[in-house]
Amino acid sequence: MRSVRSKLLAWVLIPLVGAVALNAVATYRDAVHTATVVQDRLLLGSARNMGEQIRYEDGAFHYQILPSALELFQSTQPDRIFYRITTGEGQLLAGYTDLLRPTDMVPGSSPYFFNASMRDMPVRVVALRQPVIGAPSEEPVLVEVAQTLQEHQQLANTLWVRAMGQQLLILALAAVFIVFGLHWGLLPLLRVRDAVRNRKPGTLQPLAMDGIPVELVPLVDSLNDYIQRLEAHVGAQEVFIQNAAHQLRTPFAVLNTQLNYAARTDNNEDQRESLAAARHTLREATRLVNQLLTLSMAESMVIPAHLEADVDCNVVDAVQEVFERLVGPAQAKSIDLGFEPDGNAPPTLAIGAVALREILTNLLDNAIRYCPAGSRVTVRLQTSMPQRTILEVEDNGPGIPPISRERVFERFYRMDDRLSDGSGLGLAIVREFASKAGASVELDTPAGGTGLLVRVVFPIPRPGA
Repeated sequence: MRSVRSKLLAWVLIPLVGAVALNAVATYRDAVHTATVVQDRLLLGSARNMGEQIRYEDGAFHYQILPSALELFQSTQPDRIFYRITTGEGQLLAGYTDLLRPTDMVPGSSPYFFNASMRDMPVRVVALRQPVIGAPSEEPVLVEVAQTLQEHQQLANTLWVRAMGQQLLILALAAVFIVFGLHWGLLPLLRVRDAVRNRKPGTLQPLAMDGIPVELVPLVDSLNDYIQRLEAHVGAQEVFIQNAAHQLRTPFAVLNTQLNYAARTDNNEDQRESLAAARHTLREATRLVNQLLTLSMAESMVIPAHLEADVDCNVVDAVQEVFERLVGPAQAKSIDLGFEPDGNAPPTLAIGAVALREILTNLLDNAIRYCPAGSRVTVRLQTSMPQRTILEVEDNGPGIPPISRERVFERFYRMDDRLSDGSGLGLAIVREFASKAGASVELDTPAGGTGLLVRVVFPIPRPGA
């Protein structure tokens, strides 16, 4: 599980560490440059000290290397010092003959610093032109002083380590402040977490908005919106359970009375009638239980995988299967069941087979129950407009008045209990399954003016979807 604190720390500290790493490279280059400047000044001071001691007298050059010219380089490092003094014509006056003479030194430019190698050792060299009064040549004397790089490297490392130590200390302090800052910044979120965690079971009150930072307002608003929807859902479930208990209690009480009467009576005819009534009551109770289970399945869409293997269902197969299941009750009332497919409509709908069968079963069962004997019930499949397919179930029964067409989708609602022994769950099941498939359910009056027309409008499956 990812931590917001860890992620924020990573986003802050990783770029900061990266910046310190890049700065370490730049700091080292600056340290090397500073050490080079210091070494160049020492070399230049030594070269000038030597040059000032050169004079021309009695037709010859005279010079003296004072100790102060070399004492400038005293250090803890075993650096070696090389020097060479030559006339303008290139005659060696003093020093090391193998010390390189600068080849790219521009005439008149002085001093001139460059890197070279002396006896397989890297050295830093300064070349200084020193005019000598009375010298026969117009070219000044060239004084060169070189030093190996041990002291230079030690100074560069010392400067770099000190600078990096300061930066790492600043980085550590910044990390501490960032950690504490994140802790304080996340306290409101932790308070929201504790408010949710410490709630008692069944508490569905909205979270308090007092002291909530602006950044957390959308989160708390979403939680409160979810709590309100959950409260409404729980309330609806409680009402559903109460209604279901009442609906189940009634048939089982009647069944118990009928069976007790059949057990007490000695009249065979009365006993047969009582048992027949008990069987009818048991069938209705069984149907009610099955519808309750179906409605619960529709709400949660918990359909076993072996029953719901395909998303798109063949309408003709589903209609034929439902017709075969309901042909008995339809024939008992001489009701004509018909199917009129539209050749332009797609043969499949974007819904699972179980859901489509339940929709058809409940619509046709309602039509058979409420229609008088000799009625007609027709199932149609047609395309009304692009991207929509309509499944219709039309009957010529009593119909539903417009004022009640929305209420009939409520659970256990029946317009008149005396007209039918239905449970009031059929249309609720139809709407629940249809909504899960992205379809809508509409009630209308057929063109003939009598009966009921139920339309279930499906989106047409997109190719490759």
